[in-house]
Amino acid sequence: MFPDFTSAPTLLAAAAVLGYLFGSIPFGLVIARVCGLGDLRQIGSGNIGATNVLRTGNKPAAAATLVLDSGKGAIAVLIARFAIGPDAAQIAGLAAFFGHCFPIWLKFKGGKGVATYLGTMLALFWPAGIACCLTWLVTAKTLKISSLSALVAAALGPIWAYVLGAPQLVGLAIALAVLIYYRHAPNISRLMAGTEPKIGQK
Repeated sequence: MFPDFTSAPTLLAAAAVLGYLFGSIPFGLVIARVCGLGDLRQIGSGNIGATNVLRTGNKPAAAATLVLDSGKGAIAVLIARFAIGPDAAQIAGLAAFFGHCFPIWLKFKGGKGVATYLGTMLALFWPAGIACCLTWLVTAKTLKISSLSALVAAALGPIWAYVLGAPQLVGLAIALAVLIYYRHAPNISRLMAGTEPKIGQK
């Protein structure tokens, strides 16, 4: 369920710092301001992710946020893997997720990590990453609810990792899924109450 942690602790710590710093860049907030959309934290759900950017009606800005938020997780993983090894790559991916959800620059009040999760999974093991992306897309296309799509994709992430041939990724995938469910606690309550907004709904 976990990789063999053979790298030096100092190198793994460096990977964690690298991942956190990449993950903590609030691209949604920056893009919203550059595009004249205002403070994203005062719009819609107040989240800094692509779904909330989409609520402004600016689809290019939302797409850019999605790409950059997923890319920061992927880049952190790829740099750590190339410079240190696969164990450091998983540490960097987890740290990037934490950075997005709890960025120091925003007093640890960040996003919910879905795009960063998908980018991290793609970089760690692309077959499982693609399966998670397709799971999100199919659920979103069918039910039109972003949060539910994220919850389904996260729940199936460990299964995809195991079935598609990366059992060493299962532990991290479970940890990320638990964190995604934790970050989506208010969404889960609204889903149960039938009041969760649909994609594109302001």
